[in-house]
Formats: sequence, C-alpha cells, structure tokens
Amino acid sequence: MNSKDRAVMRVLSGERLYPPPVWMMRQAGRYLPEYRETRAKSKNFLDFCYNPDLATEVTLQPIRRYGFDASILFSDIFVVPDAIGYPVRFEEGRGPVLEPLSQNVLDRLEQGRAEAHLAPVIETVRRLRRELPEETTLLGFCGAPWTVACYSVAGHTTQDQTAARVGAYRDPALMQRFIDELIVASIAYLIRQLDAGADALQIFDTWAGVLDDAGFARWSIEPTRQIVAGVKAARPNARIIGFPKASSARLAAYVTGTGVDAVGLDWTAPDHIAQSIQKSVPIQGNLDPMRLVAGGAALDDGIAHVLEALGQGPLIFNLGHGVTPETDPAHVARMVERVRQG
Repeated sequence: MNSKDRAVMRVLSGERLYPPPVWMMRQAGRYLPEYRETRAKSKNFLDFCYNPDLATEVTLQPIRRYGFDASILFSDIFVVPDAIGYPVRFEEGRGPVLEPLSQNVLDRLEQGRAEAHLAPVIETVRRLRRELPEETTLLGFCGAPWTVACYSVAGHTTQDQTAARVGAYRDPALMQRFIDELIVASIAYLIRQLDAGADALQIFDTWAGVLDDAGFARWSIEPTRQIVAGVKAARPNARIIGFPKASSARLAAYVTGTGVDAVGLDWTAPDHIAQSIQKSVPIQGNLDPMRLVAGGAALDDGIAHVLEALGQGPLIFNLGHGVTPETDPAHVARMVERVRQG
C-alpha cells in the first residue's frame, strides 16, 4: 500500500474523510496495563526508549487494542539533546532532569555523535513499519527546540516555564545557541525517521503558549520553520504536523510562519479559530483529555462537539493533549467507537 492511501495521510494531503481518522497523543502509555508490564522490564526510561524490542512492543500495544488509524513512535523528546551530548536523566516522580544551561555545557555538544546514538530509535521505526497493519500511518516526531530548551535553564520544568522565559530574556544569545544546535539535530533525526519508514512527522511545542508575541515569533515559529524547511529540502514530500499547545490566538501566524502541513489544537482552541485555520490546512484535535477520564455523557458530548464543529473539513480526531495515566482503557474504546460511528 502506498502511504498516501492511508487515512491519516489522505487527510494530511487536504482530503476530508468522514468519519475522520483517529489516534491519541501518548496512546502508548501508563493507562494501559500491558504498557506498565513492559515498562517494568527496563529500570531507566531512556534505556527503555533506546531498546527497539521494548519500544516496538509498546508502540504496537494500542494498535492491537484499539486499531487506531495512526501509530506514533514510542520515544521521548529528550533523546535529541541526549544524542548530541547534553546531560539528561529521568528521575522517578520528577521526570526529565537536565544539567542547567551554560556555555560550558554547550561547548561539549557534538552533532557527530547523534547518528550512532539514535540508531536504536531508527531501528524501532524500521521494525514498526514492518509490523504495523498496512493501513496504519506511522508517525515520527521530535520536540520543538523551545519546549526542549525549557527544561534546560533551571534543569527541570518550572511553573509556566518561568526559568526558561527569564533565561531567554537575560541571555538570548545563550538560548539561541542551544536552539540552533537543537534545530540541526532535529532536522537530521526527522529525515532519518522518514527514511526508516515513518509516513509523516509531528513537532511537539508543548510550551509555546507561555511565550509573549515576540518570544513566540523567535522561539516557537522560527525554529519550527527552519526544521520544516530543512526536512522538506531533503524530502520534499514530507508531511509535518505542528502542535503549538495553548496558542489559539496565534495559530494563523504559526501556520503561515512555519510552513507546517497540518496543525494540532489543544482543547482550549475556540471553534471559530479552528474553523478558520481549517480553511488553510488540516487540523488535528482537540478533545479535552479530562473528558476521556470522566467518560459517560461528558465524553460522548465532547466527541459529538468536535465532530460537529470540525468534521466539515479535513480533520484528524485526537485529544487536545496526551492521554493521562488515570484514564480508563474502556473509555478509549468508547471514544474510538463513537468517532467511527460519525
């Protein structure tokens, strides 16, 4: 099957399908008992991401269970800084911890080590394309440079990313140097995912919404534009989804400025903005993940609203952010069934 025949790829090419194809961000994760069982086989989260046997297995688990129209590579946005030598580790109950950003840290980065370091992840992509159903779109991804960099200034995430924002104001040259390193590494990484069998790509900018207008243009739009341009210069037919969370009022500027082929919306995006964007590019989203946790009428009403508000144009049904660990797997099954009923 040609990748263009897959439902998600058809929508990314501008086609309206109804009912729309459906998948979930973080669909391979802790809400599934089979994921928790597999995760227990690796003590370290990064080792887990770099193990093709385990990463392939957990990527396939939600496809076996729900038959989603897309499968997204199981990995993490921090494999990119890790691959070029930025010190990063994961702590239980705290998440990613990076060495605080400094000139000394940046002086130690090496782009040349990334290819070998990320080889296990690329092997996972190859295995997935072989093992996934023919009709299932395989998505690769990376974190947007700003979102990755947010964790570096303080060494960990902070409320509203205050440390990263203050750091970018105080020493924009230092932040720019790190962003530039991430752009180069991300372009190479995404091209390798495409060459290994990924059909399309997503760039996650989870913390884009904390920036002011000038910061959004410099730290979210411009790095993403460079990544999109770099990937498409090498692979002109690449399809790329951007996800600038909490950026509703600036979505039009983001789409125009970055050149993405589709845009993901979080659950706070107003219908009129989503519908306006949908006239230019396909959209993805945007059910509130808490409706999926609640289930019942709240879930049904949320699904019906997304389909009614956004189903008249090219739409990939998804959540407005990742599925959360407390979600009942039965609620996910209900969501998929309801979406496919139209």
